[in-house]
Order: sequence, then C-alpha cells, then structure tokens
Amino acid sequence: MSDIQVRLADWHKDNAALRRIREIVFIAEQSVPAELEWDAEDADAVHFLALEGDYPIGTARLLPDGHIGRVSVLKDWRGLNVGVTLIQTVLAEAEKRGLTQQMLSAQVHATAFYEKLGFAIVSDEYLDAGIPHVDMVRHSH
Repeated sequence: MSDIQVRLADWHKDNAALRRIREIVFIAEQSVPAELEWDAEDADAVHFLALEGDYPIGTARLLPDGHIGRVSVLKDWRGLNVGVTLIQTVLAEAEKRGLTQQMLSAQVHATAFYEKLGFAIVSDEYLDAGIPHVDMVRHSH
C-alpha cells in the first residue's frame, strides 16, 4: 500500500471525486436516498479528500459550527487507518479554525472508532436515513 494522504478539498474543483465516494458509500452501499445525501451545507463546508497516490479513496466535511459529517472510505481501503488519518486531519483543521467543540452523528457500529479519537456519546440512539445513529461530541484541550 502506498502513501495515504489527506488534503483539503475544493467543493467545486474536487466535486467529481467527492461525489463519487459519497455516492458509492452512502447511496449505493447504505441505500441513503440521494435527496438526503446532497444538501445545501456542502457549499459552506470545508471538504477533505483522502488519497492513495492520486486516487481519491475517502472524504469528510466540516461545517462552520464544528459538525463533522459525510465521513466515508471506499470499501477496499477500510481497516487501513484511512478513517483515522481523515478524522485527525479534520480535527486539526477544526482546532485551527477555533472550533473547540467538534460534533458528529455516528452510525452506531462506528462509535468505538470515534471514541478512540476522543468523542463521547451524548444522545440516545435514533434513525437517520434508516440507519441507527448517536450524537457524539469531542472537546479540544
């Protein structure tokens, strides 16, 4: 496996790559309706792209209020710490922007992953697009 890197992405310039990953992971794999996947917040979000070499393999976004979302890694690259690198990059960017509290809505199966990165569950379980989720929060030190 070659070098995995995460960089800031541009919603317009990197749109095809960002959309392709989210379409594969959320719409195709997890059956999230397209109208729920694409929202007006993409325009204001800071986007991140994980790459192996030049090949886009993962994405996430950070909203101006500190919400992290749309965290997705293509299946063949799961379990290789791509998600960890992606989230660590997002957290560093959030802190750089003075967002001392980061929040996310985590799929229940992923809560242990986020707990390792400093997040704590702050809600009961609920369904989002038919998938069980919980709200999680992390405070920067």
